[in-house]
Amino acid sequence: MSIVDSHQHFWDLSKFDYPWMGDVDSVLKQNHLPEMLKPQMDEAGVDRTVIVQAVSSIDEAFWLLDLADVNEWIAGVVAWVDLQSPTVGDDLDALQKREKFCGIRHIWHDEPNDDWILGPAVLDGLRELARRDIAYDLLVRPQHLKYVPPLLEAIPDLRTVVDHIAKPHIAEGLMEPWATELAIIASNPSVYCKFSGMVTEANHDNWTVGDLVPYAHRIVEMFGYERMMFGSDWPVSRLASQYPRTFRSYVEALGDLPNDAFANVFGGNAECFYGLSES
Repeated sequence: MSIVDSHQHFWDLSKFDYPWMGDVDSVLKQNHLPEMLKPQMDEAGVDRTVIVQAVSSIDEAFWLLDLADVNEWIAGVVAWVDLQSPTVGDDLDALQKREKFCGIRHIWHDEPNDDWILGPAVLDGLRELARRDIAYDLLVRPQHLKYVPPLLEAIPDLRTVVDHIAKPHIAEGLMEPWATELAIIASNPSVYCKFSGMVTEANHDNWTVGDLVPYAHRIVEMFGYERMMFGSDWPVSRLASQYPRTFRSYVEALGDLPNDAFANVFGGNAECFYGLSES
């Protein structure tokens, strides 16, 4: 089987601005490019990845696709378009000409209005994604979850995946209202969930696999092994862990899995959801 990391990023500080990084120096404020990640993937035993947008820029979208073209182990690119633009169809036309384009994401959880996703112009853009059968990543925090069921009711054929298990407050050990509201979303059989982002929601300095286990178990209860997909969220995960440890910790948090369940979570589901070409 091919092990697929369904969620990681690249960035180049000389090419793009990344406002979400803020002014505080951190391990993130340096270039993170393929040559830095590949040796760590090899150490962890991960074969292929999906790059996800890190800035709201159509230029970044094509830069990421160019990186994918020259690195065969990059299986797909989840890009950004301005969903509210009347010319969003033109941008999607251009992206769909690229072999490794596989989805769209917007940094919803940084929008000033929590209900951004339900704006009329945004919904029009998302309907265009649904019309073209393009997958959409939902980047949310717990307070955004209540807006997802109305979205799915408005556009029932939109293929969606919740990023980073919706970023529960793992460092504080909080389950609610995250668990109840995410379970409502998970009851829709078309929604997937990225088993990712947990180490950065835990205490960066002293987290353990045990801190992740209760959340991992809840995600299995909600989505089953058929709608979960592993993602490292590298290099954001570097705030709390190096890549090989992140991968091992997510494997350990799920415990002993049947071979078919492991194959689904750590590769097959991402390949299916994003329509990745076979390795």
